[in-house]
Amino acid sequence: MINELKQFIIDTLDLEDITVDDIDENAPLFVDGLGLDSIDALELGMALKKKYNIKMDSDNDENKEYFYSVKTLADFIQSQTK
Repeated sequence: MINELKQFIIDTLDLEDITVDDIDENAPLFVDGLGLDSIDALELGMALKKKYNIKMDSDNDENKEYFYSVKTLADFIQSQTK
């Protein structure tokens, strides 16, 4: 699931010159880590909803926790798809 999600992020956001191995599953996705921004978050959130059929409220403060890293995002997706 981790590598699948890394590849999904790369493909969805069209991240050039980044491979699955370049993304640390525990590193932050935003600012210091992968360097994503709020537009990336919206695009990624919509793509994740479509691919994994998960529900997320755009106003939910917990989204920051879910989107912290690839690992936290994978854990969230798995908890929603069981």
